[in-house]
Amino acid sequence: MKTIKIIFLAIMVIFLGSNSYAQMTDHSKMNMTSTKTETIKVSGNCGMCKDRIEAAAKVEGVSKADWNKDTKLLTLVYNPAMVKSDDVQKKVAAVGHDTEKFKAQDAVYAKLPGCCKNLPVYCPPLKNSHVVAITMLPDNG
Repeated sequence: MKTIKIIFLAIMVIFLGSNSYAQMTDHSKMNMTSTKTETIKVSGNCGMCKDRIEAAAKVEGVSKADWNKDTKLLTLVYNPAMVKSDDVQKKVAAVGHDTEKFKAQDAVYAKLPGCCKNLPVYCPPLKNSHVVAITMLPDNG
């Protein structure tokens, strides 16, 4: 019976010692910074736009970038200590998509596929009618 008590006591010492050691972990090295969620209006039309916008937005410090083609909103979850919203918007504009604050360069925009552009198509006027501009919309089918 004395042997069982000694074994039980040894197990308890080991168990309690390991728990108290776990409490001494240095939490100062853990990433406890807060994240910020922001929505940004970004021009685009299709799945290729979505891929391009999200890829450009996923820079260091961004944990989530999700662009919705129906609302034209990019939802960003990011660490403001590592990256600023303007920096992400500049990256998105650099791949050809206008944001709330930054416009894509014309040369970059011109290289986008036709379905990714928001250009009106000019139709010549019919006899005795007014000039009509039609905006091409992506095929959602």
